[in-house]
Amino acid sequence: MNALTPLLDTIRISLHIAAVAVWVGGQFVVAAIVPKLRTGHRDALPLVAQGFARVAWPAFFIAIATGMWSLMAVDVGSTTTGYQVAMMLKVLAVLLSGAASAVHSTGSSRAAKAIGGAFGLVFALTALVLGVLIRSGA
Repeated sequence: MNALTPLLDTIRISLHIAAVAVWVGGQFVVAAIVPKLRTGHRDALPLVAQGFARVAWPAFFIAIATGMWSLMAVDVGSTTTGYQVAMMLKVLAVLLSGAASAVHSTGSSRAAKAIGGAFGLVFALTALVLGVLIRSGA
């Protein structure tokens, strides 16, 4: 066993959790702020969206990179079918979260923004719950 393994595992998992917290938690924060901005400070909406995007998209890609790093640390062939199914569903949820959020970010219609944002958050939460399930070994 490599002496750096516990340190690298701690760094990898900490980065992953921090990135997921920004990606998922930030969506909740923005969702809570937007209704107030719409009623009193409509001109601030694009600034808030741009500010969130500057933080959220890098966090999303850090979460993907650290997730791939975590997957490479596992001998998938020796895992259970349940683990493999949960992991495949998590990867799918992450990809769908990113795709839906991209629709939200680039969409020009109110419907595209609403649907993309809602599905982006639902899939992000799904990936988060599956990650907890996988990590807990349930």
